[in-house]
Amino acid sequence: MTDLMTALALAIAIEGAIYALFPDAMKRMMLSMLAQPQNTLRTVGLTAAIVGVGIVWLIRG
Repeated sequence: MTDLMTALALAIAIEGAIYALFPDAMKRMMLSMLAQPQNTLRTVGLTAAIVGVGIVWLIRG
C-alpha cells in the first residue's frame, strides 16, 4: 500500500510540475483532447495503463 501511495504522490508531483512549467502547452493539450473522440481517448488511456503496468512488472519482477 505504501508503494501505491508513493506512486500516486509522484504522479501528482510530476503533473503539477508540468502545469507549473508549461501552462500554455497544457491548455492547448486539453483543448486538443476535448476535440478527440471518446473511443480514441479510451484506447490511448488503456494503452498507457498497460504500458505502465508492464514497466512496473519489469522493474519489480
